[in-house]
Amino acid sequence: MSCNTLFDKVWDNHTVRVLPNGQTQLLIGLHLIHEVTSPQAFSMLRERNLQVRFPQRTFATVDHIVPTSAAGLMRPFKDAMADEMLTVIEKNCREFGIQFFGLGSEHQGIVHVIGPELGLTQPGMTIACGDSHTSTHGAFGSIAFGIGTTQVANVLAGQSLLVQKPKVRQIKVSGSLASGVYAKDIILAIIGKLGVKGGIGYAYEYAGQAIEALDMEGRMTICNMSIEGGATCGYVNPDQKTVDYLRGRKYVPQGDSFDRVAADWLGSGRTTDDAQFDDVVALDGSSIPPMVTWGITPGQVVGIDQNLPENADPEALAFMDFKAGQPIIGTKVDVAFIGSCTNGRITDLREAANIVQKYGLKVAKGVKALVVPGSQSVLKQAVAEGLDEIFNSAGFEWRGAGCSMCLAMNPDKLEGRQLCVSSSNRNFKGRQGSPTGRTLLMSPASVVASAAAGEVTDVRRLVA
Repeated sequence: MSCNTLFDKVWDNHTVRVLPNGQTQLLIGLHLIHEVTSPQAFSMLRERNLQVRFPQRTFATVDHIVPTSAAGLMRPFKDAMADEMLTVIEKNCREFGIQFFGLGSEHQGIVHVIGPELGLTQPGMTIACGDSHTSTHGAFGSIAFGIGTTQVANVLAGQSLLVQKPKVRQIKVSGSLASGVYAKDIILAIIGKLGVKGGIGYAYEYAGQAIEALDMEGRMTICNMSIEGGATCGYVNPDQKTVDYLRGRKYVPQGDSFDRVAADWLGSGRTTDDAQFDDVVALDGSSIPPMVTWGITPGQVVGIDQNLPENADPEALAFMDFKAGQPIIGTKVDVAFIGSCTNGRITDLREAANIVQKYGLKVAKGVKALVVPGSQSVLKQAVAEGLDEIFNSAGFEWRGAGCSMCLAMNPDKLEGRQLCVSSSNRNFKGRQGSPTGRTLLMSPASVVASAAAGEVTDVRRLVA
């Protein structure tokens, strides 16, 4: 049984009681909501004549259904259901006294992007959101759960959550990453090694030299996709990079108060040297190549210079029009997408734009390429740095903030059998809007390289 890990400390600090069935009632420090999973939750409150217990601990935004083109933002939206979802969350937040970062707010954006950039996400917290990629916030040393709509209602009404305590697995990634290899490649390599069900019943602690070397946004990418490996959540211990990132942000303590809480984060708020884990897995970061998925789950993944497995899943092969043993390099690309809560932050856009500019890349003829900032803040910063001009000049479509083509609950969708190289997090059938569309997950750097080549290519040919 694990002990003295950050996970155990946060869990114990937030335990209200342990039920006879073994579940723990956890106090939730921060509750994030969006337009998709909250409407039914608020309806449940009304049916029970309940109020939001601590509205100051809940923050809302709109992201999934937001059109990313300027024309699409005109109200009412062309999609009547999307427009109704926006109307409903506006009404619910007004009625229940919840801070809402809606359209027109300088803080609107993908829920897992705005939480960290506003300083709402902090070390040692418990965080819940009705979205599976809530594990993103674990990059700050918090324990963050993606929950269902009924649980959203429970957190709104009681500020607590019933959870079965998972075991803790440390995933230690040693060494230094090679040129052209990024955080996205690390997490895809981990999921490829452990499988999409390998994390069931576990919280993942990411550690080791390669993880410590990542900036905060790279760590968010790692934690974001913990759920794709089946884990309950994933986290990284806070360090000086965490403190530096959070200092001065809107919702963190200021001045001396910040210094005092930061000392706690770097002291007792970390896994100790004598900690025990239920399992430990080691990877050599220096041996990880750029990774790309080939199938219909994030675990169906290979190195960019490798062939598909000889024993590859026949269903996935048939859907993707691939053959066992074939190379992934050279696969024709129809669409390229950079964005999402996985890779839509400013460092993702900077790296992609740097490669485009440095090597004079242009989007290949016949390829539709989109760049979608993860928030209004990211958009504003990118424009100030001229990144939008770099992308536009290269033939990419520069869009507004939102989830966009990650899950296509908005006008950004694949059509027919199009194949998309994507910096998002899921390659499930139909995920990007077309039931027959195909998705290859990769890093933003690999996406821009492949968009320019018109086919899947190894970004190391440029940057190595």
